[in-house]
Amino acid sequence: MTEPRTAVETALRALRARDRSAAELESRLRGRGVDETEQRETLELLSRLGYVDDERFATLRAAALAARSCGDELIRDDLERRGVAGSTIDAALAELEPQQERADRIVANRGRSAKTARFLAARGFAEDVIEGAFAWEDAEGIG
Repeated sequence: MTEPRTAVETALRALRARDRSAAELESRLRGRGVDETEQRETLELLSRLGYVDDERFATLRAAALAARSCGDELIRDDLERRGVAGSTIDAALAELEPQQERADRIVANRGRSAKTARFLAARGFAEDVIEGAFAWEDAEGIG
């Protein structure tokens, strides 16, 4: 059994590098041999102190990925893999600039090409959003 102070120190060391979800910290503590009771107590303490906040984590992570030209599908997948709850992911996505506007800007910057369409698909933009970005260009007379 690991001492609670050691569990807190382990979690804080993990948070030093970057913000993490509660599930990521729980997994790290489990991997270090911390029992379930200590994991729960550690996460509760760090949540009360504001060190662990899945809503903040999801909002900041979603914004960072959107700034790196990621679509909602990729962002959702990333947050799900990090153990963030679906409703929290939905709220984080709702705070972002609309996905269609992000895709439109990427097409305007990169140009209308199959390569740009593949880029958008690889970055997690839905097919209808990609089609909308190219249709927007047609409506503007760019393409």
